[in-house]
Amino acid sequence: MKDSRSLRWWGVVTLFVIVAISYVDRINISVLITDRDFLSHIGLTPDDRTRQGLLATAFMVGYGVSSFVFTPFCAALFGVRRSLFGGLLLWGAVTFLSPTMSSYGMLLASRILLGVSEGPLFSLAGSYIKAHFESRENGKPNSLVNMGTGLGLAVGYPFVGYLVVGHNWDTSFHVLGLINVLLGVPLVWAFVRMPKVETGMSKPRSLGEAVGQVGQIVRGAMHTRYLWLITILTAAFLSYLWGSSNWLPAYLKESRGFSMHEMGWLASLPQYASVVAVFVGGMLIDRIARRQVPLIFVFGSIGVAAAVWLAIHMEDRYAAAYCLIAANFCWGLMSPAIPSTVQHCARPEHVASAYGVVNGAGSLVAGFMPAIMGAVIGALSAHGGVSAGFFAGFAALIGTQLVVMLCGIVLWVRERNAEPQSL
Repeated sequence: MKDSRSLRWWGVVTLFVIVAISYVDRINISVLITDRDFLSHIGLTPDDRTRQGLLATAFMVGYGVSSFVFTPFCAALFGVRRSLFGGLLLWGAVTFLSPTMSSYGMLLASRILLGVSEGPLFSLAGSYIKAHFESRENGKPNSLVNMGTGLGLAVGYPFVGYLVVGHNWDTSFHVLGLINVLLGVPLVWAFVRMPKVETGMSKPRSLGEAVGQVGQIVRGAMHTRYLWLITILTAAFLSYLWGSSNWLPAYLKESRGFSMHEMGWLASLPQYASVVAVFVGGMLIDRIARRQVPLIFVFGSIGVAAAVWLAIHMEDRYAAAYCLIAANFCWGLMSPAIPSTVQHCARPEHVASAYGVVNGAGSLVAGFMPAIMGAVIGALSAHGGVSAGFFAGFAALIGTQLVVMLCGIVLWVRERNAEPQSL
C-alpha cells in the first residue's frame, strides 16, 4: 500500500510535466508574432493585431470543442493512459510540422488541430486525481498539476525567445515537437497507472456499447452540482490567462520598450509567481473548510483586478511589470480551486466528462479573448498610439475578474446554505 501511495504521486508529477510542456506549445505563437520573419512567412504585418490574436483563438476553439466533445470518448473507450499516449504523439507531430504551413490559413488550421489534440488533458488529469486521492486531500495534487501551467509559461517565453534569437523561428516548432514525444511518452508509460475500473463501468465490448456509455457519462456529468456556475467562472478565469499570456510579450516589447532579451525574462516572472501561488492555493484548500473554498475566487479576483489596474496606470515600466507579477500571483491562488470544486461536486465516474464541460466550454469562451484584445489594441493604437491600445486591451482583463468575483460569491452562498442539509 505504501508503494502504491508513493507511485500515485509520480503519476501526478508526470501530469505536471506534461501540462508544462503543453503550455510551451500553446504560447510559442505569442513570442513569434514579435518576429518579423515569422510574420512575413505567414503573410501578416506587425500592425495586423486581430489576425495575430486569432492564432491563439484558433487553438482555444479546437481545445474547447475537443475538451467538451472528445473527453467522454477518451474516458469510455481509451482511458487515461492510452488517451495521454495518443494526445502526446498527435500534438508533438502537429507542432513539429507547423513550419511547413506556408500560409496564414494553413497555420490557423494547424493551431485548431493542436487544440483538438490537447483538449482532454486537464480532464484526464482530474480523472487520475479523483481515482487516487480523496476529496479532503486533492488540493495538493491539483495544485501540482496546475503549477505546470505557470511553469510552462515561465520557461516557454525565454526558451522560445532564445531559439528565435539564437537560431530561427522554425527551430522552436521542431524542438518543442520533439520534447513532447521524447519526454512525455516515456513518462506516461513509466508512471501513469489507473485502477482496473477507471469510470465505474465495465469495459465496452462493442462500439454501440461504448457510445451508450458515453451518453451515460455525459448525462451524469450534466447533473453535477453548480455545473454551469462553475463553467461561467472558469470562462472568466481563463480569459485572463489567455488574454494576458498571449499579449504580454508584445505589451512589454512594444508598449513598454523592453528588448527581446529583457522581454523574455520579464514575461517569465509573472508565470513563476503563479507557480508559487498555485502551490499556496492547493495547500490552502486542504486546510480550510470545504464551504469556504469559493472565497478563494472572491479575494483572488479582487487582487488580480487591482494589480492589473495599477500596472496600466504606472509610469515606470519596471513598476508596471512588478504589478503584473502580483496579478499572476493572485490568479494562481485560484487555479487549483476549480478542479478541486469539480471533483467535489461530481461523481467519480463523471469527473472527466464534468471537467470536460467546464474546461471545454470555459476555454471556448476564453479563447476569444486574445482576438478581442487584438482588435481593441489595433483599433485604439491607430488613433491614440501603441500605448493607448495596450492600455485598453489590458483594461478588458479587469472585467473578467468582476465575473469571477460574482460567481465566487454566489458559489460561497450556495455552499453555506447546502452545508446544514448535508449534515
